[in-house]
Amino acid sequence: MVLETQRLILREMTQADFSMLCKIMQDNDVMYAYEGAFSNDEVQVWLDRQIERYKEYGFGLWAVVLKETGIMIGQCGLTMQDYNSNKVMEVGYLFQKDYWHHGYASEAAIACKEYAFDKLSAKEVYSIIRDTNIPSQNVAIRNGMTCIDKFVKHYRGVDMPHFLFSVKKIL
Repeated sequence: MVLETQRLILREMTQADFSMLCKIMQDNDVMYAYEGAFSNDEVQVWLDRQIERYKEYGFGLWAVVLKETGIMIGQCGLTMQDYNSNKVMEVGYLFQKDYWHHGYASEAAIACKEYAFDKLSAKEVYSIIRDTNIPSQNVAIRNGMTCIDKFVKHYRGVDMPHFLFSVKKIL
């Protein structure tokens, strides 16, 4: 699967992306919503999970690559997440700090939402975002989403309040 936007290419990650994924996920500033940077083993588990998602669903978090340079600057895509005893399709995103505040997350997230609606026939997509992660909440808002719920996720030994953002396909 390859998805292109004006400035970006979104493609499946492979083992060859491990070092760039580490650059993203081993930065404490980038990973603050996850209670800190990941170890090499945790990054590998994350990458393996995406590869399994591609096989199971045909989608997952994809590598976000700058068209201009070919450099992987982040990840963005669709995953099935647990919410209220159901599975919901989530648009998720995580970018290298050097590429924050350039509109890349919004550009990629909008493309993923449109892919979910147009190619996967989704009726609604969500973003699950930690309550302290204002920049990611702003990306969700730019993606046409509104906050519809607040709940607590337990992750890495911590109870973390999260917001559930949602947008429905316009018929």
